[in-house]
Amino acid sequence: MPTLTQGLKSEYDELWRTCAIRPNRAATVNALVDRLVASKARYQAAGKPSGVPWFVVGVIHQLEASGDFTKHLHNGDPLTARTVRVPAGRPATGKPPFTWEDSAADAIKSHLKGWTDWSIPGTLYVLERYNGWGYRDRGHSSPYLWSFSSNYAKGKYVKDGVFDPNAVSAQCGAAVLLRRLAERGVISFGRPAPKGPAVKYGTTVTEEGKRLQAFLNTFPGIALKPDGELGELSSNAFKQVTGHYLVGDPRAKKP
Repeated sequence: MPTLTQGLKSEYDELWRTCAIRPNRAATVNALVDRLVASKARYQAAGKPSGVPWFVVGVIHQLEASGDFTKHLHNGDPLTARTVRVPAGRPATGKPPFTWEDSAADAIKSHLKGWTDWSIPGTLYVLERYNGWGYRDRGHSSPYLWSFSSNYAKGKYVKDGVFDPNAVSAQCGAAVLLRRLAERGVISFGRPAPKGPAVKYGTTVTEEGKRLQAFLNTFPGIALKPDGELGELSSNAFKQVTGHYLVGDPRAKKP
């Protein structure tokens, strides 16, 4: 199993940076994101005991169970019995029928408990690990992450252990859902965007400024040099994401 090395982090960062949602899939992605946001409270409650962000629980639920609360978070099998497909026999305790919350708690404990790196690379790594490394072993980008985006064309496991290099996934990838959530400003990864005096317009090099620029670079169409100098380009990008110029930008006072 791959470990989250610096090289793998860089790969995930680059894939995220270059990810473009295919225009013919945009309406479907938007509808799925609306559905995720509508169930945010339920996903928050499921993830909170283990410190798992609600959006991670949500995208796994969408990928594994099409967002259906009558199915196991593990793999989409019906809650009326223990899971049959991999991983089979879950939850190992309790009696069916299971509630979605009990099943989700078991899946999170089995696969996500103890993970604390919810940066972009850390989140993408744990999602790819959840699905398995079969695509990576074959040199293919995983549709579990990238389907409906420019990072995926074809190649799919059509059933357990059977890979078809010409099959195309009809399911939206987890990274694509996360990308649209981030574009809408609904979520951010790891440390939130810096705030306060250290990120005022005109600031010279600071670590807070570099982190702000790195955060802004996660949004499409933004490509700042993360040098910590917060000038006009950084303020323009900040306005693109938040709707406001940086504090101290003369333009911030204009209507």
